[in-house]
Amino acid sequence: MDISEKIKTLSLNSGVYLMKDAAGKVIYIGKAVSLRKRVQSYFRSGQGVSYKTNVLTTKIVDIDYIETASEAEALLLEASLIKKYQPKYNVELKDDKSYPYIKINDELFPQVSVVRRISREPGGTPRQEGSVYYGPYVHAGLTREALTIIRKIFHFRTCNPFPHQACLDYHLGLCDAPCIGNISKKDYARNIRNVSLILEGKKDTLYKNLKKEMEKAAKEHRFEEAAKIRDQIRAIGALYSGTKDINYFKEAEQLQRALNLPRLPERIETFDISNIMGAQAVGSMVSFFNGRSDKSNYRRFRIQGAYGIDDFQMLGEIVHRRYSRLKRERLIFPDLIVIDGGKGQLSSACAVLDALEVRIPIIAIAKRAEEIFLPRKRDPIRLPADSLARQLVVRVRDEAHRFAVAYHRALRAKKMFECSSGK
Repeated sequence: MDISEKIKTLSLNSGVYLMKDAAGKVIYIGKAVSLRKRVQSYFRSGQGVSYKTNVLTTKIVDIDYIETASEAEALLLEASLIKKYQPKYNVELKDDKSYPYIKINDELFPQVSVVRRISREPGGTPRQEGSVYYGPYVHAGLTREALTIIRKIFHFRTCNPFPHQACLDYHLGLCDAPCIGNISKKDYARNIRNVSLILEGKKDTLYKNLKKEMEKAAKEHRFEEAAKIRDQIRAIGALYSGTKDINYFKEAEQLQRALNLPRLPERIETFDISNIMGAQAVGSMVSFFNGRSDKSNYRRFRIQGAYGIDDFQMLGEIVHRRYSRLKRERLIFPDLIVIDGGKGQLSSACAVLDALEVRIPIIAIAKRAEEIFLPRKRDPIRLPADSLARQLVVRVRDEAHRFAVAYHRALRAKKMFECSSGK
């Protein structure tokens, strides 16, 4: 396949790309937020393209890629692949600046840090001196960000020298304070081993090890420890799914229990209607994935039917338009639908889903008391104000309302302009 045609087949998602020469040898590895857009940038002519980049592009005859769920995962995977393949142009395309490494030293309770200056062997590889280095990483800020996320899952110390009393990191839940004997050498070594598996890109091995530990702890009735490991597994899922907020999985778990959902609600779609006495009626749908707004999947609807001020029918229309299309095109359904409204709005949406023979968990949330209504349940669920589950539902509902109102205002402004200009 021609290289230009090959590029068109690349994913628009984040990941790592591997450029190969005529012999099939990997000559350059890079990461990208959007694989296709990043690779296309190498082949654009004109100013801003360096001489070394032009030389590289003349050697490329094939491109492979590995898609990832987040840029943080791509960063970690890129470094492990560079270490494996030692591509020629990953060295020659670098300028004189020092790239960061993640260093784990050889102390009794190892320190994990980001370093730039390291001693090297004659061949240019990092000299271990009892320490282990991961990298180099091209993006220093993203390296620190990824390490911060990892540290929330598996605690480790970053202080130097080793202190004699617990510091602020202990109180922030980032370190288990080995300095005051708060964690054993064995348990701390387990944390460091798991950090290393993430940095080496061995997430499958990590998941397998943690699952065994969780099952063993549960079998031995160490339920608190089993719950902690379960939270670590879910937090790793947050890292690889692209969300920086590992607390989302606690919110989602609470919501799953409160609503008795069949699975953790990773993707949530929320609907709202905005109109003034039926005029310029519009609908909105916002999408959240792992606790973050997924704006590429937001949708706006102009109400097509003549319903007067009947919000129930308007809502039914946009729900039908959304899920008839997903069903027709065999696209992925969300794990949960949230409707801005009460019993009436929920009943209207449920009737549409039943007619489409689509089975998706669905709820409605009323603004007055933030009560949650479920299908075929007379009484609403009233979650505590400080409940993480309630905060999650309110957050997605408020975003749908904001998006609907913004669209409605835009249409009203356009209408006023057309009237004033005589159109």
